[in-house]
Amino acid sequence: MSEIYYREALKLGRREYRQCVSRGASPCLPVLDDFIPTERSASGVDLGVVQIPTEFVVGTKTRGRVHSFAPNFMPILEPDTEFAVKWERLCQAHLSEGIREPIRAYEYMNRFYVEEGNKRVSVLKFFDAPQITGTVVRVMPERNADTALYYEFLDFYRLSRLNSVEFSRPGGYQMLQKLVGKQPGEPWSEEERRQFTAAYFYFRQAYEANGGGRLHTTAGDALLACMKIYGYASLREKSAREIRQALTRVWEEIALQQEPEKIDVKLAPAEKKPGLLTKVISGAASGGEGKRLRAAFIHDGRPDSAAWTRGHERGREYVQRVMDDSVRTEAYFDAMTDEPGAVIERAIAAGNRVVFTTSPRLLDASLRAAVDHPEVTVFNCSLNTSHRYVRTYYARMYEVKFIIGAIAGTLAGSNPVGYLADYPIFGQVAGINAFALGVQMTNPRAEVYLEWSAVGGADAALSRLTRRGVRLISSQDLARVGREGSESLGLSLIGDGGTVNLATPLWQWGTYYEQLLRRIQNRSVQSEYAESGRALNYYWGLSAGVVELRCADRLPPPAVKLKELLENSIRAGICEPFRGPLYTQTGKLLDAGRSLTPEQIINMDYLMENVSGGIPAYGELTELGRATVDTMGVAGASEEGKR
Repeated sequence: MSEIYYREALKLGRREYRQCVSRGASPCLPVLDDFIPTERSASGVDLGVVQIPTEFVVGTKTRGRVHSFAPNFMPILEPDTEFAVKWERLCQAHLSEGIREPIRAYEYMNRFYVEEGNKRVSVLKFFDAPQITGTVVRVMPERNADTALYYEFLDFYRLSRLNSVEFSRPGGYQMLQKLVGKQPGEPWSEEERRQFTAAYFYFRQAYEANGGGRLHTTAGDALLACMKIYGYASLREKSAREIRQALTRVWEEIALQQEPEKIDVKLAPAEKKPGLLTKVISGAASGGEGKRLRAAFIHDGRPDSAAWTRGHERGREYVQRVMDDSVRTEAYFDAMTDEPGAVIERAIAAGNRVVFTTSPRLLDASLRAAVDHPEVTVFNCSLNTSHRYVRTYYARMYEVKFIIGAIAGTLAGSNPVGYLADYPIFGQVAGINAFALGVQMTNPRAEVYLEWSAVGGADAALSRLTRRGVRLISSQDLARVGREGSESLGLSLIGDGGTVNLATPLWQWGTYYEQLLRRIQNRSVQSEYAESGRALNYYWGLSAGVVELRCADRLPPPAVKLKELLENSIRAGICEPFRGPLYTQTGKLLDAGRSLTPEQIINMDYLMENVSGGIPAYGELTELGRATVDTMGVAGASEEGKR
């Protein structure tokens, strides 16, 4: 029998050899000594006995056996050679009692090069053994940009002793540590390692059976996508059949991970002229005559205690008034005090076919519901989230902040101005920078002092600004419930006689929701989803009427004229707040003469040169601040970004 197996292995080896020759590739195994000096190998780190993923054994340490194997480690020597006889004996030993003697190998960049035991590797690869036992010496590469991902792997390996899972982009190992329920720097137990290895083995089989080998990303990337939806515990408990079914349901999410640009940002509602067929479909989408499209609004707070929730609830009430003949809405509050997924399930069971979740903290539950209910259109109010099944929406408040900054600059004279931000999340940093650029445009020498309400609370942050002599302050966009009149809102002048509000930014959620629901009724949202193939992020601004700036009567008339000029210019696309040259706090020049792209604006994790202050570290934030940052925080503030 072992002779038959050798002939089958020989066919595989020679086929691989011929294919390599035909495409101009080397038909032999790579040799570590050919690209790593032997003195570096000699000074490697001894790892002891290691379980080596068979697929990661890719070459030999020296050139001794390089011409005996094809690059797939299958033999290419004739069956009547001494080599073939030894291979067949090893084959027989594997079938009767298993190959137990460890190989000796060198690891470089998580790929293994055999010093002793090449034929053992060949036999085990032929029988698709998932792992090979070996004594391993690690050869360390130089630390640079090309090896940064490998050094992330090393940090993870020290905690987990896992070398089978790989990621194509930075941050994957930290995310895996988090998703399995481990704290940063917390080591894995042997039982945890065993359970993960078993779960990953079945997942990897299902991934490859679904065609994962044709994707440019890794099985590890796909695993993270699935774990974000189903959770590690749920995935670990699934059978091989259930894992295959789960993968099929979320395959678009997995395929999205290989896209260089995962997010399709929609900056304004596109014009749509529906034909007869579209009108027929629109009637079906809205339920037809006598039936109204049902939409649920799910909040993480209550309107009487959270201004953010109150703003969205007013938007829902507005939609109900203006679209009462075709839409029926209902609200669900305090979703985070219950199981968020269960709240969404109740809303869907009640007949709602559109779901708006109004907080980034509800994103994970929204994603799971969208996967489980493809008949439901799910929106989450967040920014820069690359999930295929959930549409996200947010407003370009930075356009209004730029105008407020320009007004503040005209009023400041030789004095500094202040900015009180909430959370270091996507969108907030753009607002800070846009405000600073507005100040700089009208008052080039004015400095912007930055403080965060998520560090010690809003009162403490405001006090830190006023103690520095700052009186002109851009504060939060929403009045905090129960405290109207006691603090600044928008741009305010704080003096001994109290607070004077000068200009107030407004989120027009009613306008936003009306336009989204009408676009669902005329199938625009569905068409955009089908045509895009990426994650849809609606990021509308002044031109869509979803943000607005209102000025107080006491604002000087020249400042009001400036506000109107800038507002009209931004709507018309003439004025772009982030047109270069732009300089950061570190002196870096950004895109001189050009405007930043929407993606660059969304992903800002730096501050402009005239800002005094910084992005707070994760540990400085309040509990609510950390929870918000965990979902959509910029890199400098997130737990991952600080490591």
